[in-house]
Amino acid sequence: MRIAIASDHAAIELKSELAEWLMELGHEVADLGPYSTDSVDYPDYGYKLAGVVAEGTAEYGIALCGSGIGISISVNRHPHVRCALVSEPLSAALAREHNNANCIALGARLVGIEMAKACVETFLETEFAGGRHQRRVDKLSNPPSDTDTIEPLQ
Repeated sequence: MRIAIASDHAAIELKSELAEWLMELGHEVADLGPYSTDSVDYPDYGYKLAGVVAEGTAEYGIALCGSGIGISISVNRHPHVRCALVSEPLSAALAREHNNANCIALGARLVGIEMAKACVETFLETEFAGGRHQRRVDKLSNPPSDTDTIEPLQ
């Protein structure tokens, strides 16, 4: 698989370890930076990651910052990217199965390398279930123009 990975300065070490591990597994990894612990702004790297995934240069993206929250918000600003902030494998699986997430976000200050690997592995191995979930995923990229006319789910 082609996987893009980006972080802020707080997640440099986790980014490097995950990128190396993914390459050892045979994946093609695009490290979008940063490349030092000098302070940077996570939105810059979140937007960059979202663009690469949305244009199809990478099949999946991994976004990292101290908590995972800020970078996940920036990645999710792109209408064709669905980034799930996870901290354990079940949420990683559900992000793929139910939401067809194409990016995963992790907090370097909240999860260790082994848990991060478990989350990424589960994320990459889980297929989207489609079916009833597809309608909902479609709405993430194309929200209704008039929220007053939203029909109840059946």
